[in-house]
Amino acid sequence: MRLLSGVLVALVVIAAPAAQSPGDVLADTRLSVHTLVREDIFAGFRSDNLPRLERAERHIEILLTQRPGQRGDLLAWKSGATVYRAVLAHEAGQPEAFARLYTDALAGFAEAAKATSGNGGVAAITGGTLAVFADRLPESHRAAAWALAYDNYSRLWQQQGADIEKLPVHHKGEILSGLTQSAQRLGRTDEAARHLDRMLTVLAGTPYEPLAKQWKADPAIAATTNLTCRNCHTAGRLENQIAALNTKAPGH
Repeated sequence: MRLLSGVLVALVVIAAPAAQSPGDVLADTRLSVHTLVREDIFAGFRSDNLPRLERAERHIEILLTQRPGQRGDLLAWKSGATVYRAVLAHEAGQPEAFARLYTDALAGFAEAAKATSGNGGVAAITGGTLAVFADRLPESHRAAAWALAYDNYSRLWQQQGADIEKLPVHHKGEILSGLTQSAQRLGRTDEAARHLDRMLTVLAGTPYEPLAKQWKADPAIAATTNLTCRNCHTAGRLENQIAALNTKAPGH
């Protein structure tokens, strides 16, 4: 997953420019499915904005029909939204609803992982979602959720670790912080320490550096605080992507 430009990002409310209807925007194949649904998903995750989450879910269903070649990534986003809904059900004291929704989410992640195309974002979406919500699951599910997050961050590391220094700040910060925290939460202490040392080197002078220093001084903070996402990538937002496309000369 070329790490998605924003599995976990700082969010702003973004609407498509008035010149384009939602249908027009969804039909514009120059815009990735990630750009089209990511911000509304995260508005739900970060701000409990259910209307925007519901909009993302509607758009995912449309895109599953319009872009069947992107089924893997779209199923991963859909499953991420379902994890969030499962967490809400758990926190509302609805165990049966939680069990149904969480089972559906895990099945969706598994199906997404099996996709042979349109799957570049699956590992980042899966790992990032579970890193955010693992500690809000029922206690009996937490270790398995962290293990699945670790597996997906490890897959990202296998794909991109050799080129980590060449990646944008957000991408390398998300890979390294997610891998470090998930390894630590699973008791893989030596591995977590190695990745944390990489953070201190590779992310020096970035918003992740203070996090890495704090983490190095007190590893216990990873047990109570989600440590991913310290940097935002404005250029990847829908509003800015549309503006960039609209400024290109015809024929280019």
